[in-house]
Amino acid sequence: MTDRLTHLDQSGHAHMVDVSDKNISHRSATAQAIIEMLPSTLTKVVEGGLPKGDVIATARIAGIQACKKTADLIPLCHPLMLTKVSVEIDVISETQLKVLCTCKLSGKTGVEMEALTGASVTALTLYDMCKAVDKGIIIKEVALLEKSGGKSGDWSKSNA
Repeated sequence: MTDRLTHLDQSGHAHMVDVSDKNISHRSATAQAIIEMLPSTLTKVVEGGLPKGDVIATARIAGIQACKKTADLIPLCHPLMLTKVSVEIDVISETQLKVLCTCKLSGKTGVEMEALTGASVTALTLYDMCKAVDKGIIIKEVALLEKSGGKSGDWSKSNA
């Protein structure tokens, strides 16, 4: 781990990190988001009772698309050739859904931002599709859970 911000040059100006000399390695990252809503809203999500259609399928596709567009959204991210994106959406209580987004590739830079973007956009899409019946939905605990590969090696939130 470095003790300086890698996206700042010697003068403190923002720049895109040069990864030209880095080795290609297998890399993966998993991020989460928790979405909290009224029990009645969650029931409608699970049973398909919302006017906008299949909320879970739409949110999953939005999350996958977001991973692929991360470099367009986060200014200093490298465009990446992702080889795998998975988005899981699970009920974890009577009021909460948990999104897990995992991204993988073989490349010179990590996929943490892609996983975080995918989890975030999945959660935002869930909000968008449910807001007509529940404007008080809360998106929380957006976090990187684990990453593997690259110079810094493996990392897990549970071991941090």
